[in-house]
Amino acid sequence: MRKIITTVILLAATLSIQAKLRPVTVTIKDVRKQTVTGFGGACCDGAMKPFGTDNTCVSRLYGKRSKIGLNILRMEISPNLEDKADQWGDYDWNGSLPSARIVKNVGGIVFGTPWSPPGDFKTNGSAQGGNAENQGNVRATLRRDCYEKFFPWLNSFLKWMKNNGVSVDAVSLQNEPDWWVSYSGCLYEPDSLVSLVKNYAWMLDRETYNVKLISGEPLGYTQNYIDPLMKDEECRKQIDIVAGHLYGHMPLQYMKPATKLASQYGKEVWMTEHSVTDNIDHMPTWYENLIFAEELNECMLAGCTGYIYWYLRAHWAFVGTGQPWTYNGQSINFAENQKDELLPRAFVMSHFSKNVTGSTRLETTKDESAGRTKEEIAQEEQYSAYIKGDSIIVMAINAKDSERYLRFKLPVNVKSGTLWKSTGNEKDSLCQKSELDITESVSEYEYTVPAMSLCTFIFTIDEGSAAIEEVSQSDEDSPKTYYDLQGRPLDTPQGLCIERRADGQSRKVFMGRQ
Repeated sequence: MRKIITTVILLAATLSIQAKLRPVTVTIKDVRKQTVTGFGGACCDGAMKPFGTDNTCVSRLYGKRSKIGLNILRMEISPNLEDKADQWGDYDWNGSLPSARIVKNVGGIVFGTPWSPPGDFKTNGSAQGGNAENQGNVRATLRRDCYEKFFPWLNSFLKWMKNNGVSVDAVSLQNEPDWWVSYSGCLYEPDSLVSLVKNYAWMLDRETYNVKLISGEPLGYTQNYIDPLMKDEECRKQIDIVAGHLYGHMPLQYMKPATKLASQYGKEVWMTEHSVTDNIDHMPTWYENLIFAEELNECMLAGCTGYIYWYLRAHWAFVGTGQPWTYNGQSINFAENQKDELLPRAFVMSHFSKNVTGSTRLETTKDESAGRTKEEIAQEEQYSAYIKGDSIIVMAINAKDSERYLRFKLPVNVKSGTLWKSTGNEKDSLCQKSELDITESVSEYEYTVPAMSLCTFIFTIDEGSAAIEEVSQSDEDSPKTYYDLQGRPLDTPQGLCIERRADGQSRKVFMGRQ
């Protein structure tokens, strides 16, 4: 028996050593993808009550000085006209104003989404969506004779917000135009949105309000609501951001193909609403929070430039409510759901919002051949990489119950680095920060990622390795153009670039933060 036990131990040790000798190699290439605008959530009714008066959670979540670092706020454009500002009580334009002011004061982005235009504009005469017996089960849409009123109505919202101290950065056409609802809502067919934008979007007062236009935000991220807008030349001129939600639609399966054409035309790609585990009878487990991290990562890999979660305050969101949760008619108290306390999911978000905002995603490839079994390959880890100023950022998510031995091949030499590591819902397991063991300039780095963990590696680029040359003042004064390492022109050079002078001479240079 002792011999058998010894053999088992030796076999286990051998397998462990073999695993150590078979690292997963993640290669980061200086092939630049989208630049990430940021991350945020919605300041809407429901879990944000008392609406418009309690802004503690926004103060805790937004700005570079906050622990979470959100920078995009979504608010509802309620169906009021300016002269009917009290029509919907808490739902009027006052509701989100205090939170929007906070976000703008810390340099954030505020955008508005209509759940419904004014009822006077619609086929059912109401802001309600019509999908209820007491509403007549009417498929409520925007009346054709009111298309010309839609953008002037948005202008009245922009004017009111600006007069009250908030310059709104973008407005959307419609929340979930593909979803027939009993609450505030409005249905559009894809060709109806094309007609609305093509013929009337010129009426949006961009000059006065410096505002961008967002496409409709369908319930599912599918091509049928995006491609028609992108295929029409006039619509392309008007739409700045394409958007959608992820309900029932995985990012890499749906968002990536749905936004391919939009990305080719240089449009931003936003995911503007989803909650990974909402309406649940428990606080999210750490595994469920890692699933949230995987969704964030997959959205980045799909070309997303802005990710906006659903509610900011909810037991499945970023800030606790301090209130019981009603589920299937039962009232449930969660001890961890303390009012205004930052929840684990907020810290998961911070890995991205604090580090990835403002960065440009880099292409990554993974070598899965190095002796790995089919079973090992099936247990996918997730990665993404970014360049930001003098940093290369690598995200690694391991939602499996075994550690992973990684080798990062970097596009430049690095001289130091920091690790953010989260391994559980407990406070002392979230966003643990430590220095990476880098003692010399290297272009590869190896690390064993723990089981069930989210790790963010922030490598500092070794400027000396970029072969920066000393040049004369006359050289410095000559006109220059900049390219990435694949020879594509850069409007804003950052990191390791190719500099080409007017005399045709080229060199590699390192450009720091702009």
